[in-house]
Parts: sequence; C-alpha cells; structure tokens
Amino acid sequence: MTTDEKVTKAEDILKDVLNTTETNNAEASQPVSKKVRTKKEKSFEQQIPKGKPKSGRIWKGEKKRFSSIVKTRGIRLSMSKKQKLREDLKRVKEMSKAIKEEKQAQKEARKARRRANLKRAAENQKKSEIVQVITNTAKLKKIKKKHLRMIQKRDTLNL
Repeated sequence: MTTDEKVTKAEDILKDVLNTTETNNAEASQPVSKKVRTKKEKSFEQQIPKGKPKSGRIWKGEKKRFSSIVKTRGIRLSMSKKQKLREDLKRVKEMSKAIKEEKQAQKEARKARRRANLKRAAENQKKSEIVQVITNTAKLKKIKKKHLRMIQKRDTLNL
C-alpha cells in the first residue's frame, strides 16, 4: 500500500456523521425528539460503505424484504374494453383450434394413405411371387438347411 492512497474507515465516517448531527441538533431550538427520516435521508448503516464480503462474492448485493416492495394495482380498463379483449381472445382461440383440427385431419389422411399403399404393395408382392409346389415331401429331407429357410408354407387355393 502506497502512502498517497487514502483509507476510509467506518469509525471515521461515523464520527463525521455524529458531528454533523450534533451541530444540527445544537442549531435547532426544539428539544431532541425522534427524528422522522425522509426518503432522501439515509440511515447510519446505509452511509457506511460496504467492504468486501467474507465469502468473496462481491457481485451479491443486499437483499430486500418482500414486504418493502411496493406493488401497483395496474391500469383499470373500462367494461367495453374488457369485453372487446375477451371477444378478441375468444376469436383467436377458435381460430387456433380450427387450425389444429385441420392439421390433425391432414395427419390422419396421410396415415390412412400410407396404410393403403403398404397394403396394396403387399398384395402386389404376393401376386408377383414365383411359386413352386412341392408334391413329394420326401425331397425336403435331402434339401440343405440354407435352402430350407427360404421355403414357406402357403395356402395355394387363394392365389
């Protein structure tokens, strides 16, 4: 720390504040009573500059109580404006519902079309198959396993 830097201590600030309040009280001819603080005037605790917190988290400020927060009731609307807003909201909801229903209908139509296409493709594949009927089942014992896997049982009457 260099000698040209000035260090401010909390005690010095308190002494200065006490001195100024004593001179103000001496000037006032009224007896000492509870002084009502205005919003501009700060208490002793607020005038003392805060040092670095012990935790090292310098970005964390002082918290305020929720009871000290002033809440506004908001702007009051007239009855006609309220009704207009309700009607607008109702219309928007109806439009969004219609759009959702339309999208759902399109989705269902696509699903039905896909199912029909798959069914038609399966039927066409069955029609185009080359079928060889095995009348002598004794031949199956001679066939290799790899070839047996390709053999399927089918009802030939429906073809």
